[in-house]
Amino acid sequence: MRVRTARVLAIVAVVIFTKTASGQWLKYPTANVPRTKDGKVSLSAPAPRTRDRRPDFSGVWLTGNPIPCNTATGADFLDCGAELPLSRDGVNIGATLPGGLPYRPEVAAIVKKRMADQAKDDPHARCLPDTFIRSYGLPHMQKFVQVPGLLVMLDEMNANYRQIFTDGRPLPKDPVPAWNGWSSAVWERDTLVVKSNGFRDDLWLDIGGSPLTDAATTVERIRRPDYGHLEIELTVDDPKAYTKPWTVHLKQQIVADTDLVDEICLENEKSSKHMK
Repeated sequence: MRVRTARVLAIVAVVIFTKTASGQWLKYPTANVPRTKDGKVSLSAPAPRTRDRRPDFSGVWLTGNPIPCNTATGADFLDCGAELPLSRDGVNIGATLPGGLPYRPEVAAIVKKRMADQAKDDPHARCLPDTFIRSYGLPHMQKFVQVPGLLVMLDEMNANYRQIFTDGRPLPKDPVPAWNGWSSAVWERDTLVVKSNGFRDDLWLDIGGSPLTDAATTVERIRRPDYGHLEIELTVDDPKAYTKPWTVHLKQQIVADTDLVDEICLENEKSSKHMK
């Protein structure tokens, strides 16, 4: 059933708001970018490496699987008739799984109600931070900075950040709940294997309201097969929300000759009054 209301349009406006290249750092060329003869970024060039010969994930990234909003699988109310720089996973993270996500029965009922309510309680639409899983599918740039012992993910939306420690530390046993949880990683050849725990309860993973709870642990296997792309195999184990662990594959694509600028949702925000 397709629904078109002011509330839905307000939610969509928050989700799809992003800047064109002219709104970023104005056309300043990124250093050391491999380019084709016509000056475009050579996405298939070899991935850069650090001094210790690890793949270097540094760069500005955006979802690598954009979709037209009126074909957004799993959220028919997104019918804005324009192109969304949003991934299928950002709308329905379980879209590629046979039968969808393995919700527990009580959680399936919650998700169904969230959809019926046109996602009016979506934390993203209400200017709250996103967890990193959702950030991979949203139309907001992220900047990765890789240094010895640490990978930092800077999110343009609401100036959010995530730290992935690669210095061998274990995950905390009783962590303070956090929007992005707590993350520690090890290298398996050219793949960074990231384990995370300590999430806040009832985070949203997509527009449809698929949850992540404080019982969750996640594993990401991140690869940079070439200059222009990241491949992320994500496994979520959350017995409070799902009947079994599930795995999806996410993508990111490099964005060159630009940088992050402020994108603060609460600045002049006027949508929440329509979402009651």
